[in-house]
Amino acid sequence: MSVTEQRSSAVAETLSRIRAIEAEQGVSRASLAAIRSELIGLSARRDLFPQDEFPLSEGQGERFEKLSVDPDGRFELYLEVADKAVDTLPHNHTTWAVVVGIRGLELNRLYEGEGGVAGEAPLKLREEVPVTAGSGICMMPDDFHSIHMEKGDLNMHLHLYGIGFAHMKDRLMFDPASGTYLPYDPRLAVED
Repeated sequence: MSVTEQRSSAVAETLSRIRAIEAEQGVSRASLAAIRSELIGLSARRDLFPQDEFPLSEGQGERFEKLSVDPDGRFELYLEVADKAVDTLPHNHTTWAVVVGIRGLELNRLYEGEGGVAGEAPLKLREEVPVTAGSGICMMPDDFHSIHMEKGDLNMHLHLYGIGFAHMKDRLMFDPASGTYLPYDPRLAVED
């Protein structure tokens, strides 16, 4: 069996267990921790994610490889590969998310606050969570976080969302410079 076939099989088995966790436990911090454990088990199979199968082309700096998405847009899993500097504005996903490391360091900053009725309440840094091999972070739909990676370091992380990007609605990002919330715009979310 090829590495691609082994990876597809391992992803399918892992997502089957994850679907069962969500179906039985719903979406809570505890159920997301159980989902994170399943994803950490998958990410520990580094042989399934060889760097040469996910190369960055010259000047690309970052790529997202979709590993699985349900036909209805649920349970979207992708592999992020990056060697460029990444610093996003704080943003939400409007769905649960779990990110685990395969290699490198993705620093996540989690924030307190949800924007208030009219988006007037500024976010405040709550904690920093380094995501490396064997570790991960869980986020509820209304959690705000920002992502930070150093240029030159090869980073590989698995990202799993309760619904796929195409189905996420009403996402927000927070601009600390102006203290205002904006509709999420991926072109503004990441700076090189």
